[in-house]
Amino acid sequence: MAQRKKSGRPGEPVEFRSQALAEALERQDIAAVALALRHGNTVVPLVKPGPRDKPLDGGEVWTYRDPNSGEVALLLFSDAANKPANLPPAVGLQSPAWLRTFLKRHESTITTVFLDIAGPHPMQAPPDELLRALEA
Repeated sequence: MAQRKKSGRPGEPVEFRSQALAEALERQDIAAVALALRHGNTVVPLVKPGPRDKPLDGGEVWTYRDPNSGEVALLLFSDAANKPANLPPAVGLQSPAWLRTFLKRHESTITTVFLDIAGPHPMQAPPDELLRALEA
């Protein structure tokens, strides 16, 4: 997916990227990751995209279910360009409030959260740890 900044023209895509999260992951700095998630948007893969002109509104989030164990993982990305091609093609840009709500709603199902799973600087965290960071 090509990244372009919003130019103000209708139909022009929004930049699906969090510079703060990318930098925190590069440094593998847990505190900076928490801060970036608490104060910035996060890119998530979508099964079904929301309205094109409202990237923060809607869409059905895709999660990974391990076929052997049944465990469910939420995948978050600092940049849409870091999403592996074998995942659904659509992405959403979600707010910290959305992430907090999503993790609370699915805390009994989601067993782990991967950030930039395919790199360049992957990190993994338990959902309860991310919830604590988002609520701090």
